[in-house]
Amino acid sequence: MDGSYLPRLVDAKIGDMLGELPAVLIVGARATGKTTTAARHARSVIRLDEPAEAVAFRADPDAALRQFPEPVLLDEWQVVPEVLGAIKRTVDVRPEPGRFLVTGSVRADPQAENWPGTGRLVRVAMSGLSRREIAGRVAGPTFVDRIADAGIDALSSPADPPDLGDYLELALRGGFPEPALRLSATRREEWLESYLDQLLTRDVELLGESRDPDRLRRHFEVLALNSAGIVANKTVFEAARINAKTADAYDGLLRNLLVVDSLPSWWTNRLKRLVQVPKRYVVEPALIGAALRVDVRAALRDGDLLGRLLDTFVVAQLRAELSVSTSRPRLFHLRQEGGRHEVDVLVELGGGRVIGIEVKADAAPGRDTGRHLAWLRDELGDRFLAGIVLHTGKRVYPLDTAIIAAPIATLWN
Repeated sequence: MDGSYLPRLVDAKIGDMLGELPAVLIVGARATGKTTTAARHARSVIRLDEPAEAVAFRADPDAALRQFPEPVLLDEWQVVPEVLGAIKRTVDVRPEPGRFLVTGSVRADPQAENWPGTGRLVRVAMSGLSRREIAGRVAGPTFVDRIADAGIDALSSPADPPDLGDYLELALRGGFPEPALRLSATRREEWLESYLDQLLTRDVELLGESRDPDRLRRHFEVLALNSAGIVANKTVFEAARINAKTADAYDGLLRNLLVVDSLPSWWTNRLKRLVQVPKRYVVEPALIGAALRVDVRAALRDGDLLGRLLDTFVVAQLRAELSVSTSRPRLFHLRQEGGRHEVDVLVELGGGRVIGIEVKADAAPGRDTGRHLAWLRDELGDRFLAGIVLHTGKRVYPLDTAIIAAPIATLWN
């Protein structure tokens, strides 16, 4: 095994899936390490974004597939989408496990009229490197699974947690393997800005889209400024100086490129006057820094941006574990009309149990910071499993019944 490879959370899951399924689809933003990880599970690697490799698959994908030892990795399927139809046909004839791995940097749409993957390709999401992966701690239960199994008693104070500046540096460093692991701060900034430039130009064109890159960049910058926020569509398109139709198209495009996502609003008939508006996120917090050209010092001078970066960073850590969590979590947010009560992240587990998470740029949050979690606990009763105020200090300590304050680093320690 290559000693330079950093094991990923999804490695074991991919291996298990290939042991039972004929084809696995790995999706994630470009440069998150999908190809490197998938290649470790394959005997043949076909890079469809290289013209010489793509020629045969465009001409006759069925015949081309038969030429390679299985499992076959077909990287960047969206460049030659015909390969999916070929996989469907061969899997229908021979549905043996462990035949194909398919990776892509766009969101595959199972509702598309000609989508051939339903029932043949089982999807697994892969994000950028989490801090847990960088620390080499891929074994063991996820953060959410720990809480699901043992409640708030599962968390203990980390030995040497970061402080506020450190957390911001980690957020702006990001999870793209190349810059996060191997580049200096200056080269990392250049890499991230180049990534964003290519994303808004070349990658958009690869999807067959023709967009004004300047307007698309303005739109992304507005989303970056409002990451981890509930913001009206009108506010976004007016700030970006585009119309509503163009803004909707840009939102869809950025979601399909897997760089923008949202947390849906949570709903239950036990609670009244809940706002049904999603909370938008730039998936990779480092791209916020690249889009806005801010560093740690600039973020420390802007309280609003500081909070958004921390929230985005926390959600990125949680998102990285979703596909491998046995408790089958889904992420939401909760907000009542007028902001009377709100919870930054609401994790819903199988069986309807919930974990509430608040993110605070505070080294010693007091009891009052858990008031929205206490309200949620009282309203939900037995469905409420735990409330956690994630902070930038050093200790885990109780705030209220079933509610604790814990350093952000407990997500990976």
